[in-house]
Amino acid sequence: MAKDNGDFLKKLLATFRVEADEHIQAMSSGLVEFEKMPPGEQRSETIERIYREAHSLKGAARAVNLADMGPVCHALESVFAGLKSRRVAATPALFDLLHQTLEALGGLLASAGRTKAGVEKQAVAALIRRLDEVLQGASAAVQDAPPAPPAVPADPAASPDTGAGPRTSNRDTDTIRVHTAKLDSVMRQTEELLAPRLAAGERARELRELGTALGAWKKERAGIRPAMRAVERSVGRKTNGSAMAQRELAQLLEYLDAESTQMKLIGDRLTKLEVSAAHDQRALSATVDGLLRDVREMHMLPFSSLLEALPRLARELARDQGKQVELVIRGDEIEIDRRILEQIKDPLNHLLRNCVDHGVEQPAARERNGKPACATLTIAVAHKSGSKIEILVADDGTGIDAARVRAAAAKLGTVPAQELEKLNEREALALVFQSGVSTSPIVTDLSGRGLGLAIVRERVERLGGTIALETQADKGTTFRIVLPLTLATFRGVLVRAGERMFIIPAGSVERVALVAATDIRTVENRETIALGGEALSLVHLADVLELARAPGESVDKAQVVVLGLGIARIAFRVDAVLAEQEVLVKGLGRQLRRVRNFAGASVLGTGQVVPVLNVPELMQSAMGPAASPMARAGGEQDAAAAKRSIMVAEDSITSRALIKNILESAGYSVTTAVDGVEAYTALKSGAFDLLVSDVEMPRMDGFDLTAKLRSDKRLADLPVVLVTALESREHRERGIDVGANAYIVKSSFDQSNLLEIIRRLI
Repeated sequence: MAKDNGDFLKKLLATFRVEADEHIQAMSSGLVEFEKMPPGEQRSETIERIYREAHSLKGAARAVNLADMGPVCHALESVFAGLKSRRVAATPALFDLLHQTLEALGGLLASAGRTKAGVEKQAVAALIRRLDEVLQGASAAVQDAPPAPPAVPADPAASPDTGAGPRTSNRDTDTIRVHTAKLDSVMRQTEELLAPRLAAGERARELRELGTALGAWKKERAGIRPAMRAVERSVGRKTNGSAMAQRELAQLLEYLDAESTQMKLIGDRLTKLEVSAAHDQRALSATVDGLLRDVREMHMLPFSSLLEALPRLARELARDQGKQVELVIRGDEIEIDRRILEQIKDPLNHLLRNCVDHGVEQPAARERNGKPACATLTIAVAHKSGSKIEILVADDGTGIDAARVRAAAAKLGTVPAQELEKLNEREALALVFQSGVSTSPIVTDLSGRGLGLAIVRERVERLGGTIALETQADKGTTFRIVLPLTLATFRGVLVRAGERMFIIPAGSVERVALVAATDIRTVENRETIALGGEALSLVHLADVLELARAPGESVDKAQVVVLGLGIARIAFRVDAVLAEQEVLVKGLGRQLRRVRNFAGASVLGTGQVVPVLNVPELMQSAMGPAASPMARAGGEQDAAAAKRSIMVAEDSITSRALIKNILESAGYSVTTAVDGVEAYTALKSGAFDLLVSDVEMPRMDGFDLTAKLRSDKRLADLPVVLVTALESREHRERGIDVGANAYIVKSSFDQSNLLEIIRRLI
């Protein structure tokens, strides 16, 4: 019985986590909305809605015996009641405090059920005291205690006695809450029905072909009987014809007559089977397609469920950097596969951070350029075509300078200098999606490593989508992401190359063409064709996949499939384009996860397993890019690191020993100093490739040390990484001003980040 109670409590707590997260998110979104509103009745309705969320969360927490959350919700209720009655002033400081309290509630929720949650509880207690101080200040102003919170209507969605059971929406009471794992399982099993549906279609096709072949054979056989009768008459007329030969011929004619009857029976039976198979195939297709459609709709969620957290994120990022930002969201009612929503969440966060950190200017700078002090960020979602959607993320900031992108790529060495010079502006801007390319003058805990956009592109392409950017100087930057509405099943083009079959996602196929051999040109040792007024590189798919070409390749014409990814276009030569059909992608398994150029496999209706090609990797293999320095093997990194010497300036013996150990483990030669003066003396007398320095040190701090290096002709170009506990915007900006190359905050310190930054700088 005790075990049963324990299992029940675990399930109850899991249900509560889902509900509580919804309440906290709703309160956070409501606060952001409330903060933007002018005083009025609508503002009162918004704060009432937030109050109800806090009230419901308190009741649900009480139902699962989470006593720590009750006082927080009660304090929030009191403040929200004060805001509604206008006894509590809605100040920026109060909004900051309320958002911090919601973050603390999230921390309590994450630690629910754990025994070691002392830090969260202490932080929450401090926030409750601050909320009480706000209320006490309001009470002192009116010489009376706050009125009791407004009565909560008898609403199942807001009642404190609902506990942690399934909740229903006020808009639609015909709903239940189902665990996503169960829904995912149903989705996978439903998608598996695609294979028998394709197989049924293949069987029906084979029966049709068999019936056609049988009909052709019967026509040929029908011409045999008259010939045999002519032979019989000829034998009968000959006086010397043997009686045995006549009997055998008669028996053969008798067999042919009987066989004709049997062939008719078989033909009729085959026709009936063909009709039945076609009927069954249509019925199965209709059922499977309907089931897939319904289950996919169950998986669909509106974009609002993903975007509701972004206004708060934009607000916090802008506040930390002293900027003003208004986030405008359009099209958030559009629905998309929940699995895609989960995968695109981090890329959208990256893009939002990028817009606030790199794109948006300080208010004073915007006003000098004739812009409003408050910048506008826009996230717009729209249907693009049939089964695709487009997500637009835009800012009205400074834009991206193509020349700075070229310089960053040249410094990193990802693209040869001679090729950089040939790139037009659009091609140069596309380099920002390469790992390590950043136009930021300094690396911080927020950005500047050149990884954010590379991660965004990788995630988008993994989902079968594309990303592109548009920018104008002093006008802003726009990122356009195109994604499929659903995962797992898609339209695929079946091709043959190197005597094997492969599937290419149809979404990446721009066109299929038959090119005359005389139209194939060689430019800079690469085959090239002209299609649609554009010169395209031509590569053999078999060569890219490292397969032997099929014998008997046509010398007169070439069958090509043009694949597009972003601004890149490449024509792949194949032996044949066989069909286009819906396919179900299967993973290759953990052992084959890293196989280059392949995204998975699919089973055709014939039962044959065919690889599904990974278009982004395939195009990279075809273009043959140089390996990124960050993608080198560990041995190569260690060998390169062994040639590098690093100075570490840190007054804390613990931090100094930690950083020294990290760097030496990576193969670097490390020299340490206890303050800026000792470090500068050593740098003047020795040869070093990089300086890692603390900021707060005796005699000479890290800022002064960096400034002194930049004024020294011999040491002016030495890369400097500041590692510090000072994480304010002012300190980051000072780090930029004195000429530091990177600024890492100790609270978010990660040794992999430090090593990654050092590899990029030297």
